[in-house]
Amino acid sequence: MKIIGISSSPRGKNSSTLKLLDAALAGAARAGAEVEKIDVAKLNLKYCTACNSCHETGVCSIKDDYQPVIEKLLAADGIILSSPNYITNVTAQLKTLFDRCPRVIHEQLFDGKYGFSLTTAGSGEIDFVLDIMNNFMAHCGGNFTGGVGCSMAEGPSAMAAAIEKSQGMGKDLVEAIKEKRQYPEQEAAHEAWRGQFKYVILANKEHWPHNCDYWTEKGWI
Repeated sequence: MKIIGISSSPRGKNSSTLKLLDAALAGAARAGAEVEKIDVAKLNLKYCTACNSCHETGVCSIKDDYQPVIEKLLAADGIILSSPNYITNVTAQLKTLFDRCPRVIHEQLFDGKYGFSLTTAGSGEIDFVLDIMNNFMAHCGGNFTGGVGCSMAEGPSAMAAAIEKSQGMGKDLVEAIKEKRQYPEQEAAHEAWRGQFKYVILANKEHWPHNCDYWTEKGWI
């Protein structure tokens, strides 16, 4: 079992959010998973240009560090996303990665994967940022098990509690993967989305042949 943790803070080793990610990965490792951390803030990730190459051919036309990252995510069983709160959003580095994943969304390539999200904030704006990351996981076809956030204004004890909870979430992620845990509401949302988006796929079948072929192979259209 392989779990990938995504770090996206430009503060690197000084990141408070990184402490939560390290704790989560440690919990997953103790539960028996192979873990790997990827710091997207250190990578060369260019902006999506909306060229549609990924929909047409299945391959992104931009030559940078995206392809190795997405290949690792697609090979993983679990994904932990982390970002500090930057103006009530994820960091630009993580958003750039998200924006490069339209094929992953169109083809629901996280189907069968599990994940959760981590964040820290100077204030109490935690849930909104966690929702952005968990919604990305869901939009890509995966299921999320929850999230952990910490308001730094609450002091060291809050951070210690968040680290402990992150460890537990890492362990629980391994269990969710092992037992193929069911999330009926999320599964219903996936099915409803496919039921609606198939018409978009069909309307663009001349322009998005790779997407259309994939949907046909999956039996979704």
